[in-house]
Amino acid sequence: MDLEAVVLRTLVLGLGNPICADDGVGIRIAEALKDEVFGPEVAVAETSAAGLGLLDLIAGYQRIIVVDAIQTRDGKPGQVYRLGLGDLPGPLHCATLHDVDLATALELGRRLGIEMPQEVIIFAIEVADITTFREGCTPEVESAIPVVTSLVLQELKTMPGM
Repeated sequence: MDLEAVVLRTLVLGLGNPICADDGVGIRIAEALKDEVFGPEVAVAETSAAGLGLLDLIAGYQRIIVVDAIQTRDGKPGQVYRLGLGDLPGPLHCATLHDVDLATALELGRRLGIEMPQEVIIFAIEVADITTFREGCTPEVESAIPVVTSLVLQELKTMPGM
């Protein structure tokens, strides 16, 4: 197989801060997926970047699966959501480049002529604690890690070319 001819179609991207308790759940799931995802058309990465800092990571992919922590008004820790870009509220303020939401970053990338993913799937895990400095997640969020890992693997199996 000609490695230059291989197109990375899908990026699984775990977001978060691994030293802020539950905020690191996306990174933990990406780390678990690295041992499970094989094939030249899928890449798995993790990052603490946000906003415009994501552009370099997602450029050139046809689709991305984002895994991240979320806090909603009525959610229960460990609850899992499958979302699209339209399901996410925009930022309430934009004081820094990190405050730019994913949808805005994608649109800006397109306007700059950068090849951006056409499909975005988000697996969000309801979290309880994102302020305590520690590497582990709370028990409810910890129990969601294998669930979301399995959901991402199922999602990859249903994608064309996988």
